[in-house]
Amino acid sequence: MQSRSAVPGNPSSSGTATLPDVVFFGSGAFGLPVLRMLAEAGRVALVVSQPDRVAGRGKQITPTPVSEFALEHGLPLVRPEDCNSHVDSELIRTAAAAAVDRAARDGRAQPGAVFVVIAFGQKMSPELLSDVFSINLHGSLLPRWRGAAPIQRALMEGDPVAGVSVIALAERMDAGVVYAEEPLAIGPSQTSGELHDALALLGPDVVASVLHMWRRGDINARAQDETRATRARKLSKADAWVDLSIDASNVRARINGLNPWPGCAVQIDGVPMQVRRCEVIAAGAASTDSAADTGALPGAGTLTPDGILTCGTGAVRILEVQAAGGRILPFAAWAHGARLIAPVQVTSAPPSAEL
Repeated sequence: MQSRSAVPGNPSSSGTATLPDVVFFGSGAFGLPVLRMLAEAGRVALVVSQPDRVAGRGKQITPTPVSEFALEHGLPLVRPEDCNSHVDSELIRTAAAAAVDRAARDGRAQPGAVFVVIAFGQKMSPELLSDVFSINLHGSLLPRWRGAAPIQRALMEGDPVAGVSVIALAERMDAGVVYAEEPLAIGPSQTSGELHDALALLGPDVVASVLHMWRRGDINARAQDETRATRARKLSKADAWVDLSIDASNVRARINGLNPWPGCAVQIDGVPMQVRRCEVIAAGAASTDSAADTGALPGAGTLTPDGILTCGTGAVRILEVQAAGGRILPFAAWAHGARLIAPVQVTSAPPSAEL
C-alpha cells in the first residue's frame, strides 16, 4: 500500500488519459469530485445510484447528488432498488464488459472491468463483484472509523487528523485491504460539513493513483489491523446534544462534529437554540467562571455577551448559532438582536438515546 504522493504516474504527473473505463456506484455528494474527474476523462461507462427519494420540507421526489450530476452531464444512469437483482446486476455487468471492449478498440486495453464505489448506500453481492476490480473511497484512515459516519465521528472524538482510504470491496463493511490513503489535518474550528468537502477533494488523485497502479499491474495493498478498528455509528436526531460538564476541547469537538446535521441543541437562558460552531479558548483548566460562582446548574455553563461559554474545565467561544426556524448567524449578530447584555445560563439538552 502506498500513499498517493509516493506513487509514480499519479494524475498530477500523468493526467487522466490512461485511466480505465469504469462503472461508478455512488449516491452522496462525497463521490462527486471523483465522478467529475472520470466524466471529464470520458471514462464513465455507467453510473449506478440510489432511486430518487422524498426529501426536504416540501417532500419532493429528489434525485441523489450523483444522479443529478449524471443527468446534467448526459451520463448513462440506472437507479435500482437493489443492484444485486438479476435484471440490474446483468445490466451492470454487461456495461462493465462493454467498457473493457471499448477500451480495447480504442487502443487503451485494460486488464478487466472496474467498479468505483463511493457513498453508494447498497451492499453489493459477491456475484455482482465477481471478476471485477472493485474499489471504494472511504472517508477515514482505516481501520479507524469503519461505518456510516466516519467524518463526523473523527471530529466528535477530537481526532487531530482525518483522511481518506481506497480499499477493496469486502464482505464485511469497510474491512477490505487498503490500496492507498491520504491524511488531512483537522482545523481548530472546522465542522464536519467542511471536513467532508475537503476530504472529498482528495478523492480524484488518490482514486486515480490506484487505478493507474492497477492498470500497470504493480498494485500492492496492506491488510487492516483488526485490533485498531473502531466503529462510526450512523448519527440520528437523538445525538443532537452536548454535555457542558466536560472539558472545553471535547465540547468543541462535539458541537463542530454535529454540524451540519443533526446539529447541537441547547437552551440559552431558557430559549431553545442550536450551537453551530465554536472554538476553544481555554482547555484543561478550571473555568474562570465556574458553575458554583455563577449559579449555573450542574452540567450547564455560563455564556457571556461576547460568546464565551464556560465548560466543566476550560471555555469555548461560540461562533455561530441558529434559532428554531431561523438561519445560521454569527454569534455577535444574534447577541445584538437578542439584546444579550449580561451573562446567561446555557443548559445542555439531555441525550435521548444511548451512544
